[in-house]
Amino acid sequence: MPKMTFIQRDGSEMTVEAPSGLSVLEIAHRNDIDIEGACEGSLACSTCHVIVEKTWYERLDEASEDEEDMLDLAFGLTKTSRLGCQIILTEELDGLTVRLPTETRNMLLE
Repeated sequence: MPKMTFIQRDGSEMTVEAPSGLSVLEIAHRNDIDIEGACEGSLACSTCHVIVEKTWYERLDEASEDEEDMLDLAFGLTKTSRLGCQIILTEELDGLTVRLPTETRNMLLE
């Protein structure tokens, strides 16, 4: 089974099983990784913002315009930022590494 690694806010790493067909957000929730996902993956917030390691970022499909719009609202946006709900794991992404941003911004509560 594919695996992926989350680099948590404190810098520690957690490698977990990452079944193909699940999103990074779903995998995080299954493994008690601290990613909010306030809109439950409906592309209506930026609370599942992750920073993809550069070598992996180039392997991902391009972000949709809707994802780009939501990313504009994310705290600590970087060149390799993506929404965890929009990255679907495949066998080709076995070993994917993402970093959690230091903070998130939940626009649904504002």
